Amino acid sequence: MAVSPESFTRAMSRVPAPVTVVTTITPDGRSWGFTASSFCSLSLDPPLVLICLARNAHAHSAFTLTETFLVNVLAAEHSSVAMHFAAHDRRKVATSGFIPSENGLPGLPEATARLVCSKHSVLDGGDHSIIVGLVEGTHVGDRPPLSYCDRGFATPVPRPPSTREVPGTRVTRTP
Repeated sequence: MAVSPESFTRAMSRVPAPVTVVTTITPDGRSWGFTASSFCSLSLDPPLVLICLARNAHAHSAFTLTETFLVNVLAAEHSSVAMHFAAHDRRKVATSGFIPSENGLPGLPEATARLVCSKHSVLDGGDHSIIVGLVEGTHVGDRPPLSYCDRGFATPVPRPPSTREVPGTRVTRTP
């Protein structure tokens, strides 16, 4: 039984996803960026992450040809930044308030986290390319993250500090 694109999209819209803006600079000095909710960790040793980018995206060749990129994990107040980078405007980075950050790549100073990556591999993912990055540096901010679920932006509610799990301890939760 084949699954229709509409049915698949509807089902996947129910899965909360992080919201990131991935940036790079091509050898000719042009800055590129796109909004990605298809982002996750892949491996701890070595530290790898993956992002997915549509093959028909304006930025596709920039990200498949450059050797480094920066994943900016957006904070709760950055829904307008996510929408800005989801548009087809080629001047996204220049008009967004991003500044040179790790390795000179365009970064959002208020990001929840930033991960600077070197390209590890590019894999076929149907109508997308799966770009695997080797994480070479991180910055962690103090703002809550932005997520995307049910075709809208949301902010996860963090657990109170007293219930966060700490390595070597056990937390019991009751319903």
